[in-house]
Amino acid sequence: MAAWRNAARRRLVTGIAPRSILRHLLDSAVASAQPDRCVSSFLPDLPKGRTVVVGAGKAAAAMARAVENFFPAPVEGVVVTRYGAAVPCDAIQVLEAAHPIADEASIVAAKSMLAAVKGLTRDDLVLALISGGGSALMSLPVEGVGLAEKQALVGQLMRAGAPIDLLNRMRRRLSQIKGGGLRQAIGAARCVTLAISDVVGDDPALIASGPTIVPPADTGSLLDEMAPYRVAVSPLLHELLASQPSGPSTIPSRQDDEVHIVASPRTALESAAGEARRLGLTPILLGDDIEGSPAEAARRHLAMWREAALGSVLLSGGELTCEVRGQGRGGPNHEFALELMRAAAPDDALWAIACDTDGCDGNSQVAGAIFGPDSICRARNQGLDIRSFLARNDSAAFFAELGGPVETGPTQTNVNDFRALLKV
Repeated sequence: MAAWRNAARRRLVTGIAPRSILRHLLDSAVASAQPDRCVSSFLPDLPKGRTVVVGAGKAAAAMARAVENFFPAPVEGVVVTRYGAAVPCDAIQVLEAAHPIADEASIVAAKSMLAAVKGLTRDDLVLALISGGGSALMSLPVEGVGLAEKQALVGQLMRAGAPIDLLNRMRRRLSQIKGGGLRQAIGAARCVTLAISDVVGDDPALIASGPTIVPPADTGSLLDEMAPYRVAVSPLLHELLASQPSGPSTIPSRQDDEVHIVASPRTALESAAGEARRLGLTPILLGDDIEGSPAEAARRHLAMWREAALGSVLLSGGELTCEVRGQGRGGPNHEFALELMRAAAPDDALWAIACDTDGCDGNSQVAGAIFGPDSICRARNQGLDIRSFLARNDSAAFFAELGGPVETGPTQTNVNDFRALLKV
């Protein structure tokens, strides 16, 4: 039986180690969402007047550079990305701000974007380059709400494990630029939004909280939805979140406005699946919409991996959320990998990788983690107790000690989580 199994492994992936296969699949997913590959085919026709570029997100700077490289006319404008992710542009100003919680630079960025689109006419074109992370990178709270109040609320919700959908709807409610606020400022000019999606369902109203998109009306109290997370809010925030939005339900728009999803978690998984087939593996796509806790997701993935045939690789995306109980380093992808290790049996010949495609999982400063069948034994030999690391949210420290962190640096894109479980 063992001889047959080893022969099957050689036939499937001759000369390629499982760890290298997993890293190659991640790299393929990330490469498919690179702006220089996915932006150019969605660029619109030239306007009669000016072309102004504005944008926010972890991919914004690379998207701006792609516009400069491929758009056949002069451009101007400003975009904001996270600290350390700027790339050089010629005519478009690139700002940097904090993520995942906004800072003063985020306010400067929001005001700069609004100033860039001021006074445009019907002959002008605005290219809005939107990607994940933009909700924090551009921030302009509604009148009466201070940055510190909003920072505190976002921090509470994130530590409690609130889903990104709720976070972004809250951000829209408390912002002058999100939820269509940027489109309102653009006025008569044409607006073409190019978005790299990092949200389940690819709803453009949720990507960076939809600065150019009129969101659907909230029918209930956001405060009620936040109740399970036990957040503390000021009286003003209580009033704003408990009531219906007071902003306009419509914004200026034109029939020739366009919104395009230029890359998404689904396209990234499909790219990885294509590479898996090329290597002789059978990809099984579990979906790009996996949400919930790392522990529950790990149990579901492991059960499906055990049912899969030899030579399969399970691929999934989505966005998991962690309840922060300790002061450690890590993120949802590290915790998923560690929960997977905890749930695996000693005879499970499991290889797995779990990474954030933007290159930074949570507060870890690395993309995620990778491990193989020997990892549990090595952890035991090194005296690393999985449960204690999970209890203090220190999953990145676990893999740093064990060996297995995945380092990519800023990837200049963001199509959410990427997970692959290999059975060879």
